[in-house]
Amino acid sequence: MTTVAECPTSDEARLVQSLLAGFGVTAHLPDERTVGFPTTVFGVRVQVADEDAESARSILDSKSA
Repeated sequence: MTTVAECPTSDEARLVQSLLAGFGVTAHLPDERTVGFPTTVFGVRVQVADEDAESARSILDSKSA
């Protein structure tokens, strides 16, 4: 798995996950259930399969421009 985004909230991470799903890229949120715990420093990671990482980054880059 490759991290393609780090979001400050689980809501934002779910939006990114939904965006990627719309392009056929399955994303996982391994930190979604830990947000809010004192040990959570970086928010919620959005991860995709290694072979989908380049496509996912391209999708996210095109949407942030």
